[in-house]
Amino acid sequence: MKIVLLVAVLIGLTVGGFAYFNRNQSTSGQSSAGTTSELSKKSADTTTSPSQPNQQGSAGAYVDYSSSVIASTTGTKILFFYARWCPQCRALEASIKGTSIPDSVTIIKVDYDSNQALRQKYGVTIQTTLVKIDDDGNLVKKYVAYDEPTFASVKSNLL
Repeated sequence: MKIVLLVAVLIGLTVGGFAYFNRNQSTSGQSSAGTTSELSKKSADTTTSPSQPNQQGSAGAYVDYSSSVIASTTGTKILFFYARWCPQCRALEASIKGTSIPDSVTIIKVDYDSNQALRQKYGVTIQTTLVKIDDDGNLVKKYVAYDEPTFASVKSNLL
């Protein structure tokens, strides 16, 4: 009888926890589940970057990663390993969007979940990692902004 009661309590706590999590996710504008079209729309809604990377002498930029963006970008390049489900990543992105990126600096938003090869290349094991790279794509310096997800912390540690 005690085992049945214990199992019932555990199931209740689990279901209640999921309900609480889903309610909190939906109030923050993020859903933990959805159709492919809903997820695609959400992904498109988070695209905040211009399509063109920095050209020499231009203002700072925040762009989405593509296979050609590193080679076509001049100036300082910083890869931002972003996960849509990560609250610290969302906070850091909001901070980046809310500030002026220094001239000739390009922050390249890399999807943490779908770019395992880049994560492996740069030794990235946690989202909110930022990697400063040279023109050849070699690691110059790495910084994890998980505990302080602000552009000010990125600037003081990488720029």
